[in-house]
Amino acid sequence: MAEEYRECLLENNKYHEDCPGCKVDRMKSLRRGFPFWELFTVWIIVLCTALPISSLFPFLYFMIDDFDIAKKEEDIGFYAGFVGCSFMLGRALTSVIWGIVADRYGRKPVILIGTASVVVFNTLFGLSLNFWMAIITRFCLGSFNGLLGPIKAYAVETFRDEYQGLALSAVSTAWGIGLIIGPAIGGFLAQPAKQYPSLFSHDSIFGRFPYFLPCFAISIFAFLVTLITLWIPETLHNHKFDDEQSYDDVKVLSHDPESNEVAERNEKSSLLNNWPLISSIIVYCIFSLHDMAYSEIFSLWANSPRKYGGLGYTTADVGSVLAISGFGLLIFQLSLYSYAERLLGPIIVTRISGSLALVLLSTYPLIAKLSGVALTLTLNSASVAKTVLSTSAITGLFILQNRAVRQDQRGAANGIAMTGMSFFKAIGPAAAGIIFSWSEKRQDASFLPGTQMVFFILNVVLALGVLMTFKPFLAETQH
Repeated sequence: MAEEYRECLLENNKYHEDCPGCKVDRMKSLRRGFPFWELFTVWIIVLCTALPISSLFPFLYFMIDDFDIAKKEEDIGFYAGFVGCSFMLGRALTSVIWGIVADRYGRKPVILIGTASVVVFNTLFGLSLNFWMAIITRFCLGSFNGLLGPIKAYAVETFRDEYQGLALSAVSTAWGIGLIIGPAIGGFLAQPAKQYPSLFSHDSIFGRFPYFLPCFAISIFAFLVTLITLWIPETLHNHKFDDEQSYDDVKVLSHDPESNEVAERNEKSSLLNNWPLISSIIVYCIFSLHDMAYSEIFSLWANSPRKYGGLGYTTADVGSVLAISGFGLLIFQLSLYSYAERLLGPIIVTRISGSLALVLLSTYPLIAKLSGVALTLTLNSASVAKTVLSTSAITGLFILQNRAVRQDQRGAANGIAMTGMSFFKAIGPAAAGIIFSWSEKRQDASFLPGTQMVFFILNVVLALGVLMTFKPFLAETQH
């Protein structure tokens, strides 16, 4: 059957024998059943690149303290922000380049470089001797880690139309879980000689470099993912389309009528004139700014002493909260998100998620007044809910972005999205660290004292993102 199908396509000039993209399209058209392997590979690749992004947050407060660069305890958040933002700054400067490379040379090389860079630079970060080594290694990690855009394009191109929502949900789920499990790993494995003295000696490498073990564990996982990535197929077509019709023919090959419509609408328009794409990227950037700032502030707030309005948690305590949040997110995304997206559409899902997160976040200053079991239960419930809502909003925006462009634009389009998102995520930790440090110095202020100001500012950013999901700003591609 496959041979007959291929010969039929060859006769109609719809199939190119040596084109990896055509081979993937043929494989999709002949495939029956659920794409378990494809889902697994996309999931672990995204998880690999997301784990190191925020794995440092639970121990960053203590790492900066160990570097002896902060003169006062209240200044630790200030310096922590710059280490936190260096990864995103590096990625912001290179995302478009990696998107162009992915569109010209293929998705697979960019994905391989991204996973391999985690192995090298994340390991070096764990061995940082001072503040500047930490910043440089994180910057390099971000600069070479440009695979999120190409993996989104790869996910759309390797799944049949009926599973594309699931594919992009898998990307955002793995991304969200990576941003949660990463800090959990950092929290449980940092300072092992102090946390687990019976297993790790103070004279061992893990005693001399107390933040190396979580980085090393993530690097081992990234090495295994890099080996698996060697076996994934390339999805980019390596031939030019003679005209609009021949391009559409190849899209028909993958049973993707939606992509046909997008190609027809955007054939002669540039990405920057594509308002459905640009508007979704702008909203995506605002939500990304909020999420990254929240991730840094949550860990700083949890680690900081009670006298400054924090929770006085250890790295392991923070790790436990974030691990539970990641588990809750996994259950939600795999069971409920796709139904919500089909029922309500991506824009409504994003809007509702953002609105509910606004209400939830306003309760955080009150949580700090709790203690014991009440604090544990409330904090875990709030963290799970906040994580689910944030990831649901981001997933909806992923879907809007990929629906707005045709295949040969997806790498560049996702590169633009990654650049904007990375700049905003670079601003997030730096601004969050500065604002958090400032808030700890105004415990007796009459208006929003202490951490109340931090969570108020987070809500202002989130409210702006929610407002942008309404017309006429956010435009959805018409089908």
